[in-house]
Amino acid sequence: MKKNSIKLTALALALVLTTALALTGCGSKGGDDAAPIQIAVPNDTTNEARALLLLEENGIIKLADGAGITATKNDIVENPYNVEIVETEAAQIPNILQDVDYAVINSNYAINAGLNPVDDSLVIEGSSSAYANILAVKEGNENSDKIKALVAALESQQVVDYINEKYDGAVVSTVDNPTDGYDASVDYDALSGETISVAASPTPHAEILEVAKTILAEKNITLDIQSYNDYVVPNTVVEDGTVDANYFQHTPYLDDFNAENGTHIVSVAAIHVEPMGLYGGKQTTLDALSAK
Repeated sequence: MKKNSIKLTALALALVLTTALALTGCGSKGGDDAAPIQIAVPNDTTNEARALLLLEENGIIKLADGAGITATKNDIVENPYNVEIVETEAAQIPNILQDVDYAVINSNYAINAGLNPVDDSLVIEGSSSAYANILAVKEGNENSDKIKALVAALESQQVVDYINEKYDGAVVSTVDNPTDGYDASVDYDALSGETISVAASPTPHAEILEVAKTILAEKNITLDIQSYNDYVVPNTVVEDGTVDANYFQHTPYLDDFNAENGTHIVSVAAIHVEPMGLYGGKQTTLDALSAK
């Protein structure tokens, strides 16, 4: 009877140890049965693709061949870290950063949220010209004196210097041949007393436009800067003629917007690039994405 009691006790202890070890294994992020690693990305077509390409470039996922700048989460063919893509409106991603493991954030929204893309991101993309932020207008207005005057101001050496000094690599100018702020083909006397209206994201676009505003003021031209925190209204107000131009988007986004909405907006100048970055939320390092 005593021997049977000892055997039962030993068996019970073995079961307890086995259960404890199993539970310990379940708590690890890296295991096959672990909870997914959540990464928030912008939910608009072009910025989601851009975010997924950044993740692919850093070995976090693999996309189907040819997915390119139209990729969606459905194009993920290899997912070694059990990543769950959380599609979120771009402007809202900084607000949910603490609720996900990681997030891919556009630099303008990162800066606006108090993040430094150079210092705070865990991974940052290169300054690809495909994603240069552009000044855009309604088709047919590209060559008006108002728009040419605005382009010359935004392509000025003053603006290039401001971008380099203010953002220290978080925003990069794409202007190769800066102007003195003015276009010799424009009749500035005829524009004296006129107002040019521009819809823009608050950061960094509206800040950069403030430099252009000073340049235009020298010719008695008023620059009316209207700030918007979304990626739709700035295009609709240009399309309906409410404002003269907008400055908030890159060409892939504009092309997609025109195709989906039947709008007729065109780029007139590329001004800067905002490198997209991967930021830590619940995870503060890349450790969860570096070991399998």
